[in-house]
Amino acid sequence: MRASDLDLVRLAQDGDRAAFRHLLERHYDLLFRVAYRFLGSRAEAEDAAQEMAMALARKIGSFGGRSRFTTWLYQLALNHCRDHIRRRQTLGRMEAAFVEVDAQRGADWADSDRRLQWLYQAIDRLPPDLKETALLVLAEDMTHAQAGEVLGIKETTVSWRMHEVRKRLAVLARTEE
Repeated sequence: MRASDLDLVRLAQDGDRAAFRHLLERHYDLLFRVAYRFLGSRAEAEDAAQEMAMALARKIGSFGGRSRFTTWLYQLALNHCRDHIRRRQTLGRMEAAFVEVDAQRGADWADSDRRLQWLYQAIDRLPPDLKETALLVLAEDMTHAQAGEVLGIKETTVSWRMHEVRKRLAVLARTEE
């Protein structure tokens, strides 16, 4: 007899690793498929599916059974993909801002070590709230949602702070020319 998702979830919530492993094996293709369709890259989808599997281990206890497990799992996968896309877009905007900063700094920035050193020194001059946010998002590669959770603030506040970081770094670069 094959155990139902709900039975496996309940066992996993009680700490049964074999039940969790079986549940993950049963639905891993769903996680990968959703990630691949949303992210469009096999490599990104593989990474995202692995990240979702780890998130599932952390979040399995929050499944309350008000919907089918697969519905809840789709929501987890979609949220993860949205966060991934937001992070990719944010990193793209940050990269564009740093390209602008790089152009403003001049051609003497030939090596990346000097650029990285300047970036960390510039971030160090930011107010503590912006500095903490920038380091979590840029250096620790956290999503805005993850950084918000760590900092105890809303994801939108993290997004606003990162916008401020970009603006202030651009100003610092212009003033140091």
